Amino acid sequence: MKRAFVGKWKKPLLWTAGIAVAVVVLKLTLLAPPQVKGVRPAARDLVAEVYGNGTVEAKVMVAVAPKINGRIVALFADQGDTVRRGQLLARLDNREFSEQVRQSEAMVQRARATGNLEKANLEKARATLALAERNAQRYRSLAEKNLVSRQEAEQYETACLVAREEVARAVAAVEAACQETATGSAGKEVARSRLADTEIYAPQDGIIVSRDLEHGAVAASGQSIFTMADPATVWVKANVDESLLAGIGVGKPAQISLRSAQQVAIPGHVARLARQSDRVTEELEVDVAFDKPRKDFRIGEQADVYITAAAKRGVLALPSAAVVSRGAQRGVWVVVDGRLAFRPVEIGIEERNGFSEIRKGLAATDLVAVAPPEAMARFRDGKRVRVGS
Repeated sequence: MKRAFVGKWKKPLLWTAGIAVAVVVLKLTLLAPPQVKGVRPAARDLVAEVYGNGTVEAKVMVAVAPKINGRIVALFADQGDTVRRGQLLARLDNREFSEQVRQSEAMVQRARATGNLEKANLEKARATLALAERNAQRYRSLAEKNLVSRQEAEQYETACLVAREEVARAVAAVEAACQETATGSAGKEVARSRLADTEIYAPQDGIIVSRDLEHGAVAASGQSIFTMADPATVWVKANVDESLLAGIGVGKPAQISLRSAQQVAIPGHVARLARQSDRVTEELEVDVAFDKPRKDFRIGEQADVYITAAAKRGVLALPSAAVVSRGAQRGVWVVVDGRLAFRPVEIGIEERNGFSEIRKGLAATDLVAVAPPEAMARFRDGKRVRVGS
């Protein structure tokens, strides 16, 4: 009889116990206050940074171009190569100019040979003139003494005049030969200069950014064969919002993040600020130079810059994830006796590493709730929460 009584009540008791356990589990899970992380404001050193986006550019880009027209027969560098000033980069077809040099050298040699011959003729003519002048003088004296006829004396005077004319002709011939030699020498120098111009050298130290013509192409005078840049002049031309320019000036430190190495912070500094803003975007161009010249730059590569505008030491700060907005009002959720309360705060410096300065509205003893954004979106004043570690 007793066994039958126990069996009769066993199932209801089990159902009751199961329901009680379910209620407890439901209360501890779905109906329990959400768990949040509690943080307190703490003193930190913060740095205010201004963001800008731009591209890698070179302040000075040099076009390496020939002075003369010619066909490219050899190239000794390619894009990406580091070159030194005076290094041979390209050669043009020089056959025509080599022939001009040969011809001008032959002309100079002929002119010099002619000049030497005319100088010898001049010396001979001067010697003949000297003899003719002595004879004319002697026969003039004899004619005055009636020792020779006047006709005979006049013959020697005539011979003297002919000798003078011969000297004048020889002098003119020597001068003409000298002029021809000078002209030939000048032509030779021009030909040599043109021959030298068929070899194109690097005008400065730098890196070849692009090779603009290839072997066999005809390069015109002044047409770029290579474009090169000095790594020391490479910087980021960034665009910065006008409203964020307070505290930005030449020399301010900055961090540069290249698109090809986004996780690497490259130290730099503000090198130049433009004096004219873009009227449409309301941005100003700020040139940020690398502290150490880079050889692995890419002209036109996208880059982000973070310019240090201000720095504060030992200011009250919270993780930026704790700061929320209610319309235009920014604030945090403080936990008081297990319940949430929205507290307006005044924010100062906001670092990109996740901390924000709290100027007003909190004390170091206040406990602030932090949770995932989707959970914080459901926070309400008075809502119960559990603070976890």
